[in-house]
Amino acid sequence: MLASSFGSVLRKFEHFLCASPRFRTLPFNYLLNSCSSLSDLKRVHALILTNGFHRNLLLSTKLIAMACSLAQTMDYARKMFDIMPKRDVFLWNTLIRGYADLGPCQEAIVLYRDMHRIGLLPDSYTFPFVIRSCGVLSALREGREVHCNIIKNGFDLDVFVQSALVTMYSQSGEILRSELVFREMLVRNIVSWTAMIAGYVQNGYFENGLRVFQEMVTMGTQPNAVTLVSILPACAGLEFLNLGKLIHGYAVKLGVNSDISLTNALIALYSKCGNIDFARSLFDHMPARSLVSWNAMIAAYEQNNASREGIKLFHIMQAENVEFDYITMVSIISACAKLVALNTGKWVHELVRSQGLETNVPISNALIDMYAKCGNIDLAVDVFNRLPQKSVVSWTAIIGACASHGHGLDALQLFSKMKEEGIRPNSLTFIAILTACRHSGFVEEGKKHFESMIRDYSITPGLEHCACIVDLLGRAGQLVEAYEFIKEMPVKPDVGVWGALLSACRIHSNLELAELVAHRLFQLEPQTVSFYVLMANIYAEAGRWEEVARLRKLMEESDLTKIPGHSLVEVNQRFHTFLSGISARGMF
Repeated sequence: MLASSFGSVLRKFEHFLCASPRFRTLPFNYLLNSCSSLSDLKRVHALILTNGFHRNLLLSTKLIAMACSLAQTMDYARKMFDIMPKRDVFLWNTLIRGYADLGPCQEAIVLYRDMHRIGLLPDSYTFPFVIRSCGVLSALREGREVHCNIIKNGFDLDVFVQSALVTMYSQSGEILRSELVFREMLVRNIVSWTAMIAGYVQNGYFENGLRVFQEMVTMGTQPNAVTLVSILPACAGLEFLNLGKLIHGYAVKLGVNSDISLTNALIALYSKCGNIDFARSLFDHMPARSLVSWNAMIAAYEQNNASREGIKLFHIMQAENVEFDYITMVSIISACAKLVALNTGKWVHELVRSQGLETNVPISNALIDMYAKCGNIDLAVDVFNRLPQKSVVSWTAIIGACASHGHGLDALQLFSKMKEEGIRPNSLTFIAILTACRHSGFVEEGKKHFESMIRDYSITPGLEHCACIVDLLGRAGQLVEAYEFIKEMPVKPDVGVWGALLSACRIHSNLELAELVAHRLFQLEPQTVSFYVLMANIYAEAGRWEEVARLRKLMEESDLTKIPGHSLVEVNQRFHTFLSGISARGMF
């Protein structure tokens, strides 16, 4: 239909080709505006060539601009650009913008340098696209060079150039430089405000983002859909549900609540604040959904301990023939790990293979974790060995997998190999290696790695690191040393740390220390029934039945009830829950 319509337009303007030379470029402009595909554009290009107008600079610039908008790559536009005998700054800007939009962004920077090399001065339209490309590539050094040229050429007060600089610096993690550029702006538009808000939020400075948003509204600038999409993650990160609801209401008032990106951000907000049902309602009422919408909703279920619902939604997604990406797969694999659903996990792995995503690092890391949690360490190792490039997350995942399966020596060997290959361990890596030491009883090794973490890698021990050391010492019977370690901890001990010591007291029948530790735990979390049960068991094993009776009475008076145990069994990708004292119940 469109092809025949374009053909009729083409025939309609044929008689203009014989008109006065003064007007003979006009039909080509009309024809270019009528193009709806790259094939249409190529037909017009052929006409331009055969009629000798390919040397007309304005017409050629229009042709390249259309190629950038209609093609999926820059190849066709670049071929035309390279054979042009004459180029002005507008033509260079057109091609630079094309690379900034379609990629590769590196070419935009190369073209900018070529402009300088031939002595052509960039203008205020050149810089925003070059700066944007630097931001996408996190090319901070190149971005600073461009910033210097902006000042040198007198464009440092241009609002669009400054807004691009704010975004570029924030994308490179240089939020202080973003602030500096933003505060120097004499004029700010909605793009400037949104750039600064997004910069803060994307770098985790949620309160600062909210402050700038409030400042913007106070100064009378009305936010648009992009601004609201930028500020909602701050509400989600801080779990400010009421503020998020106010912004949601404001979006309805502005009439932008049907914007897909905004709805996706709202789904993430409500799910982060635990309102999963309302998030699903938003999802269900979307007139059109993007892949991001599906990913947001699946991730919402997985992160809210509703992994079965996430897998159900993935089945619906497949039934509707929506193509998934690596983000979808990471959420689904994580859901399988939480459900210990090995068969479903293997099925998802086959989907990953069928799409050629098996070497994707985040997917492989999730698969390693999933197979380990499902009890199949061999498959976890196989996934790890197939990775062409292993990140610190990959190494941490496989070390943690070995640790959880009691393969302490394997974990230590992998840790040594990781360091030999020049991969620097992070805080999570040390949690994994300390877990391996405590599960395998490697007390001296555990102490050595804990000290190395502080001394060699300047990592401040967190609660999980300290809990590992306490458990390590406790399991080895070094209860006094464990207690002294807790008193010297750089962070305030929590129930995890004290709970590890209480468990060790039971193993080694140290009633005196157990009473001291239990007293701390009852102060920290008086409503946690498991600590009362554990202490009652310690008293029972010591024959202190009057203390057992006292604790049971205290539990009854405080209305503390132990949560029934449950099991989850997967059969043919259907899940069945077994609760203590209740018959089996199929889930899906």
